[in-house]
Order: sequence, then structure tokens, then C-alpha cells
Amino acid sequence: LHLFSNSVSYIVLVGKTGAGKSSAGNTILAREAFESELAAVSVTSKCKKERGEVGGRKVALIDTPGLFDTSLGNEEVLKRIKMCIGMSSPGPHAGLGRFTEEEKQTVKMIQDTFGEDADKYTIVLFTHGDKLKKQTVEEFVSKSDGLQEFIQKCHGRYHVFSNEVENPSQVTELLKMIDVMVEDNGGSYYTTEMYIKAEEEIKKKKQQILKESEAQMKKEMEELKAKYSGEMLEMQKEIVNLSREAEARAKAERQCPVQPPPNPTVYSYSSFSGVR
Repeated sequence: LHLFSNSVSYIVLVGKTGAGKSSAGNTILAREAFESELAAVSVTSKCKKERGEVGGRKVALIDTPGLFDTSLGNEEVLKRIKMCIGMSSPGPHAGLGRFTEEEKQTVKMIQDTFGEDADKYTIVLFTHGDKLKKQTVEEFVSKSDGLQEFIQKCHGRYHVFSNEVENPSQVTELLKMIDVMVEDNGGSYYTTEMYIKAEEEIKKKKQQILKESEAQMKKEMEELKAKYSGEMLEMQKEIVNLSREAEARAKAERQCPVQPPPNPTVYSYSSFSGVR
């Protein structure tokens, strides 16, 4: 079952600084969409969204700043992560990130901030799978009670990425897992009152942007009528309308940073992953 043939799959990347979130995003999109390098300070200082197409599917990845960044306090990082809500509205289909034993605090911190209900929409993504050597991921997981517990909370969903090796099948398998997960969730994305509010504000802003550009739109339509007629004219009109809608939506998302509600524990989103 192909769940997103006519829509976009939203994936949010969350985890600790140096977890390989940006590298994982680049692996999924098969291009250098996000800046990635080995550093103690998070290379990603604010949320960034990149779109692409994987196996005929439209995908939108939102990369977030790393937790425990030496240059930013966790409170500031969490505040910036919450800004991804507007970027992933109406809500993400899946969350990917990183988990290590020394960072159990990361798990608790993000769960407390975004709400445990998001576990139903979370996949544990182990990055740097090439470092496992002869050890299987199952053997690695069995050595950590905390990691086993977290995977169980995510309904046993986990996947392994080798960010150093070009292997399209690892991305294909991840997207298949997302398909199954979304189907298990009734075909829906993760949403909260926070996302509903974000979507309402974005739609309102989008309509405002479209209204402001009505004069330009009318001019473009007149130019099309001068060049085309019949079915070709209707086709060109549809192309222009779709492009205009997409541009207005993207502009509205950029102009609608959503502030978190007073109690982020009730209205939020979380995800993690990693291999050490």
C-alpha cells in the first residue's frame, strides 16, 4: 500500500549533537541537503527543512539542532526544536533521531517536552551502522536495558543506517517501515492541538499571500490566454495555479513561526536514535 502517492511524507530528525542526524537526512535525500561534519558543537543551529523525491515519493525532512550542544543551553535548543512544528504542519508521519546509553537524559528530556503519545509515530534510527563490525544490531540492543525499553515504547520499530556507504536499499526499507507504521496509525500523522493551531495559522497566512498576489495572477492568466487555447490553456492554468499554491504555502510556513503553548508536556512531539 503506497500511502503517500499524492502527498508529502514529513520526517523530523531529533537527537544529540553529533548523532548523525544531518548525515542521515543527506542519505535519505541522496544529496548534500544538510551541512554535516564531525564537531562538538551542533552544525545545525536552527531547524531546516529540505524536500526531495525518493522512489517516486515526495519527502520533507526537518533537521533540528542537537541536544547537549556546547554552545547552546538545552532550553534554547528545545525551544528551537519546537519551531519545527510550523515546518512539519499538519504533522509529521515519522520521527527519527539518536539514542545512546550515556544520553538517557536525552530520551527523558524530549519525551517530557513533546509527550509520550508521539512514540506511536517514532522509529529508532541507528546511525553509523558500519561501526557495528561483526556485531549485529540485535546483539548491540541486547546489551542495553534502557535502549530495549525505549525500542519497546516505539512498538519495536528500529532501522540501521550506514551513512558512509551508498546503499539505496537502506532508505527504501526505512520508507517501507514508515508506510507500515502510518498504516498501523490509521493512515494519519502525529498531531496535537499545537499542530492544529499551526495549520490554521499557516492556511490563514497562505490565503492572505494569495490575495495579495491576485493582480499578478490575473496578469499571468491574460498572458496564457494570449498564447494558448482549449485543453492546452486549461493545462497551463492548472500548472500555474499549483505552482502558486505551493509557493504561497512555503512562504506562509516561513512567516508563521509557532510559539509553544504554556504546557509543552501536553502538546508536543519526540523522536530519537543512534549507534555508539
